Amino acid sequence: MLFPTLEFALFFTIVFYLSWELVFNNSYRKLFLLLASYFFYATLDFRFLPILILSPTLNFLFGLWIGVEEDPKIKKYILMFTIAANLTLLGVFKYFDFFAGGLVEIVNMLGVTAAWQDDVFMNFVLPLGISFFTFQGISYLVDIYRKELTYKNSLLDVLLYISFFPHLVAGPIVKASEFIPQLKQPPKTDQIPFLFSIVLIVLGLFKKVVIANYLGVDIVDPIFENPKAYGSLDMIFAVYCYAVQIFCDFSAYTDMAIGLAYLLGYQFPLNFNQPYRATSLKDFWNRWHISLSRWLKEYLYIPMGGNRVSEKRTYQNLLITMGLGGLWHGASWNFITWGLLHGIGLAFEKRFQWDEGITSWAKKALHIFLVFNFVCFAWIFFRAESFMKSYEVLFQLFDFSKPIVKMTPFYFCLFALGMSFHYVKPLRSWQINDRMLKLPAFAYAFIFAIMITVITALMPEGIAPFIYFRF
Repeated sequence: MLFPTLEFALFFTIVFYLSWELVFNNSYRKLFLLLASYFFYATLDFRFLPILILSPTLNFLFGLWIGVEEDPKIKKYILMFTIAANLTLLGVFKYFDFFAGGLVEIVNMLGVTAAWQDDVFMNFVLPLGISFFTFQGISYLVDIYRKELTYKNSLLDVLLYISFFPHLVAGPIVKASEFIPQLKQPPKTDQIPFLFSIVLIVLGLFKKVVIANYLGVDIVDPIFENPKAYGSLDMIFAVYCYAVQIFCDFSAYTDMAIGLAYLLGYQFPLNFNQPYRATSLKDFWNRWHISLSRWLKEYLYIPMGGNRVSEKRTYQNLLITMGLGGLWHGASWNFITWGLLHGIGLAFEKRFQWDEGITSWAKKALHIFLVFNFVCFAWIFFRAESFMKSYEVLFQLFDFSKPIVKMTPFYFCLFALGMSFHYVKPLRSWQINDRMLKLPAFAYAFIFAIMITVITALMPEGIAPFIYFRF
C-alpha cells in the first residue's frame, strides 16, 4: 500500500476520521494509530512486523535502564551496548552479504577457492524502513542519555514514535525529543493546518507520479541500464534528469509524510529546502535530506570531535561521516564512493573557505552552477547499479558519435518543471489562509478523499516505488 494509491486514500480517510473521533481519550487514540501503523507496514511486508515491534520495545527497556542508572560510566556502557545492538540488527540484514562478498574476494585473490564460499552468503531480504527506524531508535536512546528527553515515557509512546506510518518507511528521521513530547497531550482540531497539509500532499503526489515517474521510467532507467546504447547528450541529460527525479521522488514522499502527520495532529521537521540552489556542499547538506544530515551531524560528526579538533582530524571526521552516510544508503561501493566524494568536497570547501566572500550575484550564480554539477556527477555513482556501470556512464558522457534519442521537448519540460521548484518561494512562506478549521472531522475526511481520488485517477499506470524504500 503506497501513498499514491486508492488503497492508501481509503486507508488514510478511515484513520483520519476515527483518530479524531477518539481524541477524547489520548491513550485510545495512540493505540489506534499504532495498530493502523502496523497494518500499513504489514500490507508492505508482513514478514518483518515482529522486528518492528521487538526493536522499539528493547530500546524502550534499555532507555529505562539508562534513565535510572546513576553511575555515569555504567550509563555510557549501556548506551554503547544498545547502539551496537541496533547497528548489529541493521548490519546483519543490510551489510552481511556485502562484507561476506569482500571476504570471498580477498580469499580468491590469495588463490584459495573452496566450496564453502557460496555458503557464507545469507541472501537476507531487507526489511522495509529498517535504516529509518534503527536511526530513530538510536535517537531515542541518545536523547535520554543526554537528558534532552525524559526516560519516563510509556511503551505505547515509544512504539508509536518509531512505527508511526507517515514516516515509517522513508522518513523524515524525527528526533525522539521532538516527537514524543507531542504525544503527551491529545492534539486539537482547531490547530490543524488543513489547507497547508492538503497542498503539501497534492504537490507531493504531482512531483512523484508525474515528474519523477515519467523521468525515471522513460529516461533514467533505460539509459543507466544500457549506457552504451546512448550518446553524450542523452547521457548528460539522463544524469541531470536523475538529479530531478530523486529530488522530486524523495521530497514528494516527505512532503506527503509531513502533510499526513499534520492532518493527524503532529509536526515533522522540514526535510528539503531548495537543495539545488546551494552555494556550497555544506549549504547543500543543510537543504537536502535535512533530517539525515542533522542526525549524522549530531550523533556521529560532533561526537567524533567535529571541527573542534585539529584541521587534519576535522577532514578525517568529514570523510568518515560522509562515507558512513553513503554506506547507510546501501551495501555497495558505489554508495561509499558517493559519500566519500561529498566528504572530499566538504573538506576542500573547508580548507579553501569556499562559501565565504560571495558578494555578487554573478559569484553566487557561479557557485550554484559548480555545486549543482558536482552533486549531479556524484549522483552517477549513487544511481548506477555497479562500479562497471558507473564507468560506462562516465565513458559515454564523451561519446558524441550517437544521435539524440531521449532528449525530447516533453521530457525537457518535465526536467525544467522539476528544477523550477527551487526558484519559487518555499511553500511555508505562502501563508495559506486556513478558513476550514471549524468543520467537523467527517467533512475533512470527505474533502480529502475526493481530492486524492481525483489525483489518483489522473495518474499514469504503473507508478514506480519510492526510491528511498530500498534504503
